[in-house]
Amino acid sequence: MTQAWVELTRPDGRQQASPSEAQLAAALAEVYGGTTQAPDGALASAVLRFGYDDGLMYEIEVAHGGDIRFEEWSDRDCEIALASPRRMASLAEPDALQLWKWLAQRQVAKIRSQPWLA
Repeated sequence: MTQAWVELTRPDGRQQASPSEAQLAAALAEVYGGTTQAPDGALASAVLRFGYDDGLMYEIEVAHGGDIRFEEWSDRDCEIALASPRRMASLAEPDALQLWKWLAQRQVAKIRSQPWLA
């Protein structure tokens, strides 16, 4: 049986399985607030991933300033990209949280239908 999973990689690199909405909001607050740095000293980003044990994986990365990247992969190992990465710039924090909530709820079609940059 295919098992679905959701995983958050926080700005400091810690991973959280099945994060709550409060944990998602806290991670975004760190990203937008610029309070956490990546190990290399750069401003950190956070990534939410949703996928299935034996198949598809989707991820949304949120960087400081609201730059968003959405990617679709054939599997958790990112072997085959199913589409070109989609991007948004300067997205507000509540809007980034909405994207993450949709991803956690497996509503990929809603994410695809957003106004991504060309």
